[in-house]
Amino acid sequence: MLYLIFYQLLGIILFKYITFRSIYAAITAMTLGFLLYPYFERKLKSLQFKQTIKEYLPETHKKKKVPTMGGLLIITVLVLTVLLWNNLSNPFIWLCLLAVVGFGIIGFVDDYIKARLKNPEGLSEKRKFLSQVAIATVIAVVLFELGFSTELYFPIFKNLHIDLGYFFIPWVVFIIVGASNAVNLTDGLDGLAIGPVITTSFVFLVFSYIAGNVKLATYLNLPYVPGAGELAIVCAAIIGASLVFLWFNTYPAEVFMGDVGSLSLGALLGTIAIITKEEFILAIAGGVFVLETLSVIVQRYYFKYTKKKYGEGKRIFKMAPLHHHFEKKGWEEPKITVRFWIISIILALIALSLLKIR
Repeated sequence: MLYLIFYQLLGIILFKYITFRSIYAAITAMTLGFLLYPYFERKLKSLQFKQTIKEYLPETHKKKKVPTMGGLLIITVLVLTVLLWNNLSNPFIWLCLLAVVGFGIIGFVDDYIKARLKNPEGLSEKRKFLSQVAIATVIAVVLFELGFSTELYFPIFKNLHIDLGYFFIPWVVFIIVGASNAVNLTDGLDGLAIGPVITTSFVFLVFSYIAGNVKLATYLNLPYVPGAGELAIVCAAIIGASLVFLWFNTYPAEVFMGDVGSLSLGALLGTIAIITKEEFILAIAGGVFVLETLSVIVQRYYFKYTKKKYGEGKRIFKMAPLHHHFEKKGWEEPKITVRFWIISIILALIALSLLKIR
């Protein structure tokens, strides 16, 4: 909106620059977040949106009596900031908003069932998954119909890329749905998920800016995607909104993100990775999310395999996802969170180093 008013209508060149708008998008998101948080906190408490703790979780979780659905604050701030600072004629922006709002609605329904209806299982896995696939498919089909490149690029190997053709659609669905659920699985301790969201968003702020700049993309041998630079502003808005949430979500948390936040943020990161043609960078920068997801998959299938073969299921980890394993080992919650943040920062630096390793 501000881009339209100040640049296109009034001709103020400053509002043309992505760097300027990215900085002020982050500042706007933080300002809005701190202003709106007291209202959201009062509303969530008055509606009694408290997290229903599952029986199998560690005892420390059962003592937590704080409101959930804090992700509503993130989504609200993020959407308002994007509408203010982005070029709204760019179709990529609307696809990002579709991912945030669409997956946010799925998460809201899931949280509502858990919090208000006191059902710790929430929305059934089948319904949740099919809803996610439906929204991700819409995003994939729209990109395909826009004539978006269906080529898949690989980091490090500068001349290696594969044209997926119609397989681009299931690939997009896999990335978006996978990223969404990976962030959701990681969101199990105070501040644990939002830290890697911030570091991963920063990585994609850089990659988005480069992907949308033909000179930089050519110099660094990255795929040039016209219009992708606007996603740097979206990433800046994610960082700003996430920093505000972290202020209140850090240990001991005053509010939980809930599925409404984790599902939407994961889907948004997946969408940005698709548009910038950097899906493998997402797996590296978001390596904490990948590790958490793999721990659940490995645990589940190893248990089924050993139960079928030996008649008794065995586990590799004390508990999955991975952060619960360390809880069971006696690590304090803040120690786990900070160490996972450190790993996330290291992975972000590795991802950024691949800008030159081509």
